[in-house]
Amino acid sequence: MAEAPPLAYFDTSALVKRFVGESGTLHVRRLLRRHRVISSVLLQVELVAALRRRRTDGVLSRAAVDRILRRVRSDSSAWELVPIADEVIELARGCVLEHPVRTLDAIHVASAESVRREGLRLPFVTADTRQAATARARGLDVIEVRSDASRPSA
Repeated sequence: MAEAPPLAYFDTSALVKRFVGESGTLHVRRLLRRHRVISSVLLQVELVAALRRRRTDGVLSRAAVDRILRRVRSDSSAWELVPIADEVIELARGCVLEHPVRTLDAIHVASAESVRREGLRLPFVTADTRQAATARARGLDVIEVRSDASRPSA
């Protein structure tokens, strides 16, 4: 029996690229062929918000959003989602005290830290430069998604 691929923590800024063709999409799709997804439960809300923004901005049609949401529902059955427990809140609080990072981004970093504290080292995948810097400063192994043309090998 084949061994399951290793987990990687995917922030919403990266995972949305699996569903919406934009800069970094090819890089994310390559990573998803080699890694299973673990993320915060926030991912479920943030993905919908990201799709809604693209709809409001005219990037996606209503029909496209509906198709993508069906794919998200299908894919999400295989994702491992980290609950926002007290430990995650405390780690996120420390994160925003020490780094110039947005609240939800801090919760993602803290969620990955809590997984690491359980003994699992895994890459933290993000397309957000500020969040990547924060995650590195907190000791996480970061894969920063960049445009497909300038993508470093990961």
